[in-house]
Order: sequence, then structure tokens, then C-alpha cells
Amino acid sequence: MELSSPRLKAFAVTAGFSFWFFVITNSIGLFSLELMLSFIIILGLFTQIFSKKLSKVLDAFAIFNTKVFLGILFVFLISFYALTFKILRIDLLRLKKEKNTYWLEMEQLKKARIYKQY
Repeated sequence: MELSSPRLKAFAVTAGFSFWFFVITNSIGLFSLELMLSFIIILGLFTQIFSKKLSKVLDAFAIFNTKVFLGILFVFLISFYALTFKILRIDLLRLKKEKNTYWLEMEQLKKARIYKQY
């Protein structure tokens, strides 16, 4: 973001603020399309007009917003996979011993079956 133009930073920050505005107002039940559009227009005009003066601040907020958003996305993605594996009863670490498994037991292999490959 340090090499981006101030106008692009202003647009990215407006999009980030709009996303968080949507998330917060929707979670507390106060969301309306008119309120969000007016928020986007006012914030967009403000950041575009003062983009050159606020360039460092916009850069810092864009980096912070990206880190927070990606962190939350990572947590939800890992949680989703964990729940999916739990529902489907997938044991990735093979903690439970099962008779029908495709893993080879090293104790059962004979040394004659192990070949060196060059």
C-alpha cells in the first residue's frame, strides 16, 4: 500500500469501513440500505477530498483492516473445517486404531519387501 496512489488508498479504506459498518450495524439490528449508502457517500467524499493529507493514516488503516479481516477469516475457516471433519468423523491424525485402514504398519512389513530406489 505504500506505493499505491492516495486515491486508491482512500477507496480501499472506504470499502473497509463500509464492510465493518455493514457487519456491526447488521449484528446489532440497525442496518438499513439508506443509512449504509449515506455512510459510504459521506466517507467516500471525505477520504477522496483529503486523500493526499491523510495518505499515511489511510495506509495504516488499510494494513490494520487487512490483518484483522484475514485473521477473522482464518479463524472461521479453521473452525469450519474442524466442524466439518467432526460431523463427517474424519480422523486426520489417525488417533483411533481401526482395522480397516490404508496406512501401512511398519512392524508387519518384511525387509525383503523394502527395496532401495536409486
